Amino acid sequence: MLYKFKSRAAADLVMLEPAGRRLLEVLGREPSSQGIFEAADLHGLMQRLDRAIELEEAMLEQAERDAQGKGQTIRRPEVSLRQRLWPMREMMRRAQAEGHDIVWGV
Repeated sequence: MLYKFKSRAAADLVMLEPAGRRLLEVLGREPSSQGIFEAADLHGLMQRLDRAIELEEAMLEQAERDAQGKGQTIRRPEVSLRQRLWPMREMMRRAQAEGHDIVWGV
């Protein structure tokens, strides 16, 4: 399954199902085949994205410090949450600036 996010403020954003599901979970939404992020809610949703990114980075840094203390190393994800969610963060920023909603599955 693909998630195709659309807004009048930006080009369409396509995500594979695992990434789209993770995005919706981060935003406190049930993964579904269609939905809407209303323009009025975008500021709060962007803050949720930012907090999730900061939390993942802090957890990885702590895991690295713990591993170093044991003389080990950890393997970081090939694609960080920041990289994975950045296109949506930009779409939200543009949609908020122009007062447009973001929809998917319609």
